[in-house]
Amino acid sequence: VQLQASGGGLVQPGGSLRLSCAASRFNLKVLDYYVMAWFRQAPGKEREGVACMSRGGGNTYYVDAVKGRFTISGDNAENTVYLQMDSLNSEDTAVYVCAADPQVTCGDYALRSRRFNSWGQGTQVTVSS
Repeated sequence: VQLQASGGGLVQPGGSLRLSCAASRFNLKVLDYYVMAWFRQAPGKEREGVACMSRGGGNTYYVDAVKGRFTISGDNAENTVYLQMDSLNSEDTAVYVCAADPQVTCGDYALRSRRFNSWGQGTQVTVSS
């Protein structure tokens, strides 16, 4: 599956931003068959999982660092997954990447193992005053 992320930018601390990830694979309703996830990588740090959404969107999982501030959601008709980010702080500054996989189970292990077979390009999010 091909993934195209967008929506990054510069935002002040406490602000909000919404990232989008458009998925495509022939005529497939990607969100019905793939677990979708967002990862991020800050300078000098390893890539870390942020959130994931199960096939069909019934379940979501967030790492503690973003729980209560970020929301992952999807539009099945548009084959697009979103990451709404609120109450941003400087520690959220990173390149954000979306990922998809048809076999993993959305949860802590999937995000920590990073075993997703499709990755999009990154979109930069900078939180600064």
